[in-house]
Amino acid sequence: MVRSFHRSPVHTMRYGRYAGGDPLAPPVAVRSALEAIGQDVMSGTSAERALREYLRRGERDRPGLDDIARRVRERRAELLRRHRLDGTLDEIRTLLDHAVLEERKHLVRDVELDDDIRTFAEMRLENLPTSTAAAVNELADYEWQSPTARADYDRIRELLGRELLDQRFAGMKNALQNATEADRQAIREMLDDLNDLLEKRRLGEDTQEDFDEFMRKHGEQFPEDPRDLDELMNALAERSAAAQRMLNSMTPEQREELLSLAAQAFGSPELMQSLARLDDNLRSLRPGEDWTGSASFSGDEPTGLGEATGVMQDLSDLDALTDQLSQMYPGARMDDIDLDALSRLIGEDAAVSARALRELEQQLKDTGMLHRASDGALRLTPRAMRQLGRALLRDIATRRSGRTGRRETRNAGAAGDRTGATREWAYGDTEAWDIPRTVSNAVLRTLADGGDASAGVRLDTRDVEVVETEERTQAAVALLVDTSFSMAMDGRWVPMKRTALALHHLISTRFRGDSLQLIAFARHAEVMDIERLTAKDAVWDKGTNLHHALMLAQRHFRRHPAAQPVLLIVTDGEPTAHLEPDGHVRFAYPPGARTVAATVRELDTAQRLGAQTTFFRLGDDPGLARFIDALARRCGGNVVAPELGDLGRAVVDSYLGSRHTGSGSPEDFGGMLRGRSWW
Repeated sequence: MVRSFHRSPVHTMRYGRYAGGDPLAPPVAVRSALEAIGQDVMSGTSAERALREYLRRGERDRPGLDDIARRVRERRAELLRRHRLDGTLDEIRTLLDHAVLEERKHLVRDVELDDDIRTFAEMRLENLPTSTAAAVNELADYEWQSPTARADYDRIRELLGRELLDQRFAGMKNALQNATEADRQAIREMLDDLNDLLEKRRLGEDTQEDFDEFMRKHGEQFPEDPRDLDELMNALAERSAAAQRMLNSMTPEQREELLSLAAQAFGSPELMQSLARLDDNLRSLRPGEDWTGSASFSGDEPTGLGEATGVMQDLSDLDALTDQLSQMYPGARMDDIDLDALSRLIGEDAAVSARALRELEQQLKDTGMLHRASDGALRLTPRAMRQLGRALLRDIATRRSGRTGRRETRNAGAAGDRTGATREWAYGDTEAWDIPRTVSNAVLRTLADGGDASAGVRLDTRDVEVVETEERTQAAVALLVDTSFSMAMDGRWVPMKRTALALHHLISTRFRGDSLQLIAFARHAEVMDIERLTAKDAVWDKGTNLHHALMLAQRHFRRHPAAQPVLLIVTDGEPTAHLEPDGHVRFAYPPGARTVAATVRELDTAQRLGAQTTFFRLGDDPGLARFIDALARRCGGNVVAPELGDLGRAVVDSYLGSRHTGSGSPEDFGGMLRGRSWW
């Protein structure tokens, strides 16, 4: 009998160091970010700039780009304060002084040494130049009598060679410690082959096979394992340019000393010639690198040539990070920020913060809160406007709850009194579900389709039945908002927009049968959708044309003859403009009799249409108060003078209170916001 065995697939797992930051860090706060961005947009800032400003500021528990950039600047200043560039020159001076001292000791103790040789040697040592480079060059052909002194002098040549190589090839100083002649010969061959390859590239004659052959011969000297010549050139040019900037940063005396010493590297000028050839090739192939920059070091910590070149690279990376974090250049994106460099130079926590901000920007776009319009501008989407409206309604509900002293309830906020009947759900219904009838419908449908109800049922929109309520009166709501420049000057611009957005969201989500029209009035009046109103910037334009706004409101009421007209007017000034019969605007300040008469005439017309009118007076001007009170008495309306922070609550209260019985009392409003997910 043959048995067959089923083998489960083998799953292997690899573990590594977690690189995503603090796994317990708070999640990306999309909602609070959207609210902050929306606040700036309503202040007149573009969505693009509002997003950038939010990313710059960050949040209370997460630093923004400005804070990270500050740490980058501090790190740069620290490097400049700590280091000085003459570390190699100091080390060479120490070795030279020790070599000369040991040689003099040997000359005194060596009794077998010929007196003429001793005298000539002492004379040469006595008359050495004060310059370190000149003294080293002077002793190039000196016959050392002390083995210790000769070893010190040879270490000078060895050190110079290793430091010069470390300037162009990071890590070469340590790799060549205790190097043999064969090791040095391998380096010379590598430099020759590298220069030959780069010169072929300059002529456009190189191939991938040339690069592969070079790496086959010398690949062990390039642990970063470049994939092609361009990748190798990028790394070499960056390092070589940093070496040149380091040289530029030295004093003229230090630079002259170093260049004079370079000829003694490894005991001959051959290395310096090969490196000069390499620099020339790289400068020609990568002219975009910074070959002319410099930095001002003021520290006390001596730094060798190779290490100083690394510091120059770090400074360059820090400068690049500063630009990336500023996001001020054309086409800037959060993806531009080099998180690896940020982690290496500043710390993992800075990289985690930048990554979180990057994810926030991406989530705002991925979740449909921001989109790029056809004109290239970044804008808030309708979905974002709905989210902002929900947030504003939550705030208003909190204010109303605090004002009435009532406890929060989980009232569903039905549209009217229940009749006891049910009906099939239709799109736009806000009535509560009849749960027993809905579940029964699902079971019956499952059985009718041949399914097994005992195994469970799946709800479908066809199954849903809602509780019928008494028909309620619909309302035609006109919200007239003053957008004259005084509203912006006196800090009323954003509260006005927040009020419009909150009312718009309330009506569009909870009272869909009502019709809201937003009318902005300054020198002229115009109907605006909520997106345009919230993005509107304040513009200097003389005039408060309430007359024109009332005309547009009447047109809205006439389009809905069966609806209850509700007129809500938010203003901080008396009318100073009206439309003439020919359509031109007439402006007069102080308000003229013709403007006042035209405004009152349109208000009387709105009253004849049955409009329930409420004025929301902003400001404490006594003249404005007398005028608004007179208008309200004439049309049988109300006047509310709210604090700016309570404007939204006052308008929502007035709207809810103006609706007929059965639409839900104002005190039920808080319940409408409970029992549902807002995000």
